[in-house]
Amino acid sequence: MAERNALSLGITSRNSLFCLFTIISILFILSWFFVLRSTGRPNFIDHNLLPNSKFLATSDDRGSATHSQNEVEPSTGNRSILVDAEEQEEETSQENEKIDVKCNTNDIEVAQQKENKVVLKVFMYDLPPEFHFGLLDWKAQGGSVWPDIRSKIPDYPGGLNLQHSIEYWLTLDLLASELPDAPNAPRSAIRVHNSSDADIIFVPFFSSLCYNRYSKADPRQRKSKNTLLQEKLVRFLTAQKEWKRSRGRDHLIVAHHPNSLLDARMKLWSAMFILSDFGRYPPNIANVDKDVIAPYKHVIGSNVNDSPDFDSRPTLLYFQGAIYRKDGGYIRQELFYLLKDEQDVHFAFGSVQKDGIKKATQGMHSSKFCLNIAGDTPSSNRLFDAIASRCVPVIISDNIELPYEDVLDYSQFCVFVRSSDALKEKFLINLIRNIGKDEWIRMWQKLKEVENFYEFQYPSKEGDAVQMIWQAVSRKVPAIRLKLNKYRRFSSNAVRSDRGVRSVPSPKNFC
Repeated sequence: MAERNALSLGITSRNSLFCLFTIISILFILSWFFVLRSTGRPNFIDHNLLPNSKFLATSDDRGSATHSQNEVEPSTGNRSILVDAEEQEEETSQENEKIDVKCNTNDIEVAQQKENKVVLKVFMYDLPPEFHFGLLDWKAQGGSVWPDIRSKIPDYPGGLNLQHSIEYWLTLDLLASELPDAPNAPRSAIRVHNSSDADIIFVPFFSSLCYNRYSKADPRQRKSKNTLLQEKLVRFLTAQKEWKRSRGRDHLIVAHHPNSLLDARMKLWSAMFILSDFGRYPPNIANVDKDVIAPYKHVIGSNVNDSPDFDSRPTLLYFQGAIYRKDGGYIRQELFYLLKDEQDVHFAFGSVQKDGIKKATQGMHSSKFCLNIAGDTPSSNRLFDAIASRCVPVIISDNIELPYEDVLDYSQFCVFVRSSDALKEKFLINLIRNIGKDEWIRMWQKLKEVENFYEFQYPSKEGDAVQMIWQAVSRKVPAIRLKLNKYRRFSSNAVRSDRGVRSVPSPKNFC
């Protein structure tokens, strides 16, 4: 009996010790869990403040998309962020997996809806009319700086002048935002009259029009009107408190024509530029991080009544324009000799003279694919004429930068071909012939979905080129604020002198 009691007591003791050990172990593990959690990432982050992943969807998709031999290599000349070797290897492995990607047009719509809720506030200088509508022969009355756009809108000259008319449409849109009967459609930008309330400072200088009309000097003058106005603009801007406050970093200047603002760009380099491409800019003056690429205004008529009838377009591949170009445009003449004898290919010289625009309209509307080849600069209006024609663009321009490419996947409705591949015998024509009817119709449908993004009009409408450009500017604003806040860290401690007008220093390595 005593032995049984002793045995029972021993078992009970062992069970008690086991239970005690288990409880201590659990408490020990839980204590370490709470310690590790307390040193981890804080759980009070407001995820609504994080960048919208929709904007980055196309860049992520592009890394995993199906890439054929005709894709263009990324431009590095004016891109300040380069892909490192590991990222390139990862992209290569993803390319080999042949993962299909769908177009992100729904993402664009979502992004537009979110952006329209936050309107860009723009302060616009009241520059004298000689810098803007005065260049259109508009005469100011009663000391007014701006025309009354409710009664009469000054006409912009037609022809090729229209393709670089971006500053005209943006200025009209800001003036319209102040009208009491302004359209109720969502607006991407409004004008404010207190620069301290503004997200961006807009400079209403019609620089492209000024170059096109007034770049040649009068025989009796040493300098052209274009040069004189640029000099006056630099003096005006560098004297303004808004420019001094930020050294121009929050200023927006349109210089869409490649030769516009040629004399002033070196002195105004710190501002954000709206450009057609970076072909005639060194990367420390203009680059994809700082500046905005805007589309050309297409000069041929839109193909509004078109249907996705593959067989109703008899021409397979179309190009009409200047063939012999300088700089990177040498490829045009090389392609001319490769393609001129191909069946169902139209490759010919053309200009705006002698019904040139009418002929180009007919040719693009009746073609399945339209060539967009680098000329004197990487971009040309031909791409946007092709989009308006719903003629699938074939882009042969290795250094081209495209509008809204941070939210738009061009590979869904364009064919990209490296210049080195395009110059190979039969490469280009075989590539185009191998794109079947179903694939062409799919790309045609995408062109129809995006064509409104390239339409300039007054009054501006939701989702057109004017609103898309303002939204692209909005996406640059956070980076501008970051730079300004860093610049102001020690500005209160600095002793500043405001004696006279000081020129803005040129960036290092400028040539």
